[in-house]
Amino acid sequence: MEILFAILTVVGLAVFEIVTSVDNAVVNADVLATMSASARRWFLTWGMLTSVFLIRAGLPFLIVYSLRPELGIGGMLVSIVSADSSIAQAIESSAPPLLAAGGIFLAFLFLHWLFMEPKHYGLRGEEYIHKKGVWFYAVVSIL
Repeated sequence: MEILFAILTVVGLAVFEIVTSVDNAVVNADVLATMSASARRWFLTWGMLTSVFLIRAGLPFLIVYSLRPELGIGGMLVSIVSADSSIAQAIESSAPPLLAAGGIFLAFLFLHWLFMEPKHYGLRGEEYIHKKGVWFYAVVSIL
C-alpha cells in the first residue's frame, strides 16, 4: 500500500508541475513578447536561476528552518543526507502552520477573484459584488 501511495504522490506532483509549468510558460511568452532581446535574456537567465534554485531548493529549507530553528542549518542538512528521521518529524510538526498559511493564501486568492477580476455576470448579485471590489482589501485585512 505504501508503494501505491508513493507512486500516486509522484504522479500527482508530476502532473501538477507540468500543468503549472505550461501555464507559466504561456504567461511568460506574453510578457517576453513585449521585451527587448537583452531584457528577455536577463529575464530567462535570472528567472530560471531564481525559480529553480532559490524557490524550489532554498525556500523549503528556509521554511522548515524558520519553524524548527533548534535543528540548525547544519543539523538539518546532515539529517537530510543521512536519512535521519528527525527531519521527517520536524516537517510533520511544522505541518499545522504551513497548512494554515496555505489555506490563508487560497482564501486570499479566492477573494481576489471574487472582488477584483473582471467577470461576465450570469447570476443575480454578481455585478453588485464586483462593484464592491474595494471590500476585498477590507476582508483580507480582517482575515
